[in-house]
Amino acid sequence: MNVYWLCMILSMALKPLPVVRERGVCCALPEVDHDWAQRTADLMKALADPTRLTMVAALWKAEQPVCICDFTNDMELTQPTISHHMAKLREAGLVDSEKRGIWVYYWLRKDLPAVTRRLLAQLIV
Repeated sequence: MNVYWLCMILSMALKPLPVVRERGVCCALPEVDHDWAQRTADLMKALADPTRLTMVAALWKAEQPVCICDFTNDMELTQPTISHHMAKLREAGLVDSEKRGIWVYYWLRKDLPAVTRRLLAQLIV
């Protein structure tokens, strides 16, 4: 059998397979709100620190605003360290504060989004 006929037979016998998936072309990702992703990541970063999570848990369980002096005493951390952590929680939109004399009192914001409240309720025991 000559080479020509062999090539013809093989070309008829071999079917090209469909390309099921081509890298980067196949499927579009489901749409995700990038603003939501950024807000959620910022919230999770704020809560990822054990000190900040402890502070949020204390505020969650507190019946009234908590003085920064109570945090420094109970957590055995300096006032500047506590203030740094509270600033991070404030940036994340979790806490509000009020100065009373020389002390600052903190509480969880009353207007936390429902999804944030549900997350805290699941995290805090």
